[in-house]
Amino acid sequence: MEEINERLVNRKEAWAQAKRGLTEEGVPPDTRTRENRLPPGQHITKGWPVLDLGIHPTTSLSDWALTIGGAVAQPVTWTWEDFLKQPQVTSLSDFHCVTTWSTFDNHWEGVSFRHILSAVRPLSAARFVLFSSYDGYTTNLPLEACDDEDVLLTCKWNAEPLTKEHGGPVRVIVPKRYAWKGAKWVKEITFTERDKPGFWEVRGYSNTALPWEEDRYGY
Repeated sequence: MEEINERLVNRKEAWAQAKRGLTEEGVPPDTRTRENRLPPGQHITKGWPVLDLGIHPTTSLSDWALTIGGAVAQPVTWTWEDFLKQPQVTSLSDFHCVTTWSTFDNHWEGVSFRHILSAVRPLSAARFVLFSSYDGYTTNLPLEACDDEDVLLTCKWNAEPLTKEHGGPVRVIVPKRYAWKGAKWVKEITFTERDKPGFWEVRGYSNTALPWEEDRYGY
């Protein structure tokens, strides 16, 4: 049975305490262009490195399900077939890992978060979103951060099905935040009135995770 890689977790907690990689260089919004698109402290890498907690859950497509609930008018549970019946969109965006690497021009395909909003209709009291994964991981975001055209639940990367090591069959993509805010192997989305910090947020990482502000750590 796979277990959480405690050495990795401890090392990344130490990075947060030491504020590893910080340059303290903010980038004003009006200078963020396609030619100047690398956030401070980041470097370009080839391919798509794999980072996780050491657990790679195996969930067959016949057993996979996504539950969306909490402070919503219409909670739903989608099977894999249900997920594929939702409107599928494509998106092109960059991907920024808090460990200082970035990849450009990733082609995603999946279900937009705005479609999810229209399907479940969050109540007026809903202010935050908590994502939970099949490996026990959690992460949180303000609802307003999720209500963006480039946020989606992706099942394909560069026209290929999302592999297990990258969070397949479905993971969350939030391009304007560091990548840990995009939960792999997502199984549940809960709308809440109050914020609930996730796995890395309670271990020294920023609650907001804004790459252009180099908002890596919470200490």
